[in-house]
Amino acid sequence: MTRAPRHWRALVLVIALFSLLLPVRAEAHLPTIGLGPVYDGIFHLFLSPEDLIPVIALALLAGQRGAGTSRRVLWVLPAVWFAGGVLGLFAPTVRGSALTCVSFLVLGGLIAANARISAPLMTALTTILGLFHGYLNGSGINRFNDGVYVLLGLAFAVFVVVTIFASFVVPLRRQWALIVVRVAGSWIAASGLLMLGWALR
Repeated sequence: MTRAPRHWRALVLVIALFSLLLPVRAEAHLPTIGLGPVYDGIFHLFLSPEDLIPVIALALLAGQRGAGTSRRVLWVLPAVWFAGGVLGLFAPTVRGSALTCVSFLVLGGLIAANARISAPLMTALTTILGLFHGYLNGSGINRFNDGVYVLLGLAFAVFVVVTIFASFVVPLRRQWALIVVRVAGSWIAASGLLMLGWALR
């Protein structure tokens, strides 16, 4: 009876990762769903694989390093994502698709290798990722049209995603479940490699 919850956690994690492969409609700008700017920010994260997958990857990496590291990432990432977004509000629109693949490659590689990252290094990695992706988000938002509220929605969505995925990985003890996480990391790294090839084409 005690084995069922762990099996269910692993099963839900695998289903969530496979759901990322489902195609969605491409949007040139932040999607507007009609529920207000906060919800626009929330849905933007879930409709933007270039933002969502690095957040999931960082959550998986933090989960591999344990509950303490996961809690640190949980609070740092949304805060720096929001801060980067605010900086981006006052910057011209930038294109970071070529650099986004670096997030996939680095994080996916670290997960696949089950890298033993120290807490300060994890905090630095979280800060860099959050500032970079937040800046890219902010630069595409009109600051005069509830831009800060959109960023709040984004930060909240980041918090929720990190919470969910890290909580799946932290309690895993069975070898096969840990290997599933590492395989997911290798897929993320492979996606980054494909993105890099496409950007350089």
